[in-house]
Amino acid sequence: MAAEEGQVINCHTIEVWNEHLDKGNTSNNLIVVDFTASWCGPCRFISPFLTELAKKLPSVTFLKVDVDELKSVAQDWAVEAMPTFMFLKEGKIVDKVVGAKKEELQQTIAKHVATACA
Repeated sequence: MAAEEGQVINCHTIEVWNEHLDKGNTSNNLIVVDFTASWCGPCRFISPFLTELAKKLPSVTFLKVDVDELKSVAQDWAVEAMPTFMFLKEGKIVDKVVGAKKEELQQTIAKHVATACA
């Protein structure tokens, strides 16, 4: 299943999650993972903003993981609050933003996209 550029990819299964992680490990592109929950108000608030960012930044892979759906992934990544955004490069966590903070999210992405192109 090829991901379309400019969209947030929902990972509903461990297989899909692993597939996208593996793909990210082999490229130098930034992956932004949104750990979210359907019952989380701030998560719903930030979701359209994330979609906008995905459209503007086709070189960045945006993944969304529902912590209730993929509990083991959330546990593996020590996610304690929603939303939590993890920034990955070559399979390593390079940054993290906790909370629905548009400014911080945008700045963190900009910082890592700049280094990816350098």
